[in-house]
Amino acid sequence: MLPTGYSYSLTVNRIDHSGAWLEADDQELLLPRLEFPAGLTSGQKVEVFIFLDRDGKQKATTRKPVAEVDEFAFLQVRSIGPHGTFMDWGLEKDLLCPFSEQPQRMLEGRRYLVRICHDQQGRPIASARLDRFVEKENQDLREGDEVTLLLWAFTDLGLKVIVNNRYEALLYKDEIDQSLKRGQTRTGYVLRIRDDRRIDISLRRPGAAGVDDARQVILNALQPSGYLPLHDQSDPVNIRNSLGLSKKVFKKAVGGLYKEGLIELTETGIKLKSVDK
Repeated sequence: MLPTGYSYSLTVNRIDHSGAWLEADDQELLLPRLEFPAGLTSGQKVEVFIFLDRDGKQKATTRKPVAEVDEFAFLQVRSIGPHGTFMDWGLEKDLLCPFSEQPQRMLEGRRYLVRICHDQQGRPIASARLDRFVEKENQDLREGDEVTLLLWAFTDLGLKVIVNNRYEALLYKDEIDQSLKRGQTRTGYVLRIRDDRRIDISLRRPGAAGVDDARQVILNALQPSGYLPLHDQSDPVNIRNSLGLSKKVFKKAVGGLYKEGLIELTETGIKLKSVDK
């Protein structure tokens, strides 16, 4: 029996009035006729996801859930039952998050970041006890690596993120703007690996490459009117909300643009040189 909660490429053994019967190790799984890909025939392979129906039996579907077992997802609670909450993960049967897997009781209609895993019987469930599923010490990343971020939780230092579906890392306060929300996925970069092997993350490429990106952000913001009401003394929050840049990176990028003669500096902001006064 194939483990439940994953996608597979399975071969069609036969087709009858019920649908396509797929070869799955020592058993056949039914793919209902309503879910047939166009032109499906015996001997072909088809991409399916295996889940448990309401009777606890394995079924195949061509529908894709929001996430599979061993992945994190930001899911909404649809209802609350006697043993836990049921979360919408994109399939006909909702995913159970047992009360034992909830650090705080979930509320109907709210969305929560969870890890999809198996219970002791091999059934897919959700767990909000995320600390059990993330590694804190780096094993294979290098400074400057491009990574996938899942935004986890805001803290006094900044924003905890999950890197590459594996590591816990930190995005510092000066990288955060109002557009960042829990459950979002973003592309990020490894800013540094600390002495304790913890990971610090940036939304911009570190070093000169990141400054080059910031220069283009500033030039794009200047294009509509030729003027930007930001300068060395501007509040870092205003810079972050306007451009998505930290004040440090903003100042480096402005300095480079000024040296190249592309902008001029005023007491109230910066101007494109090509714009008439």
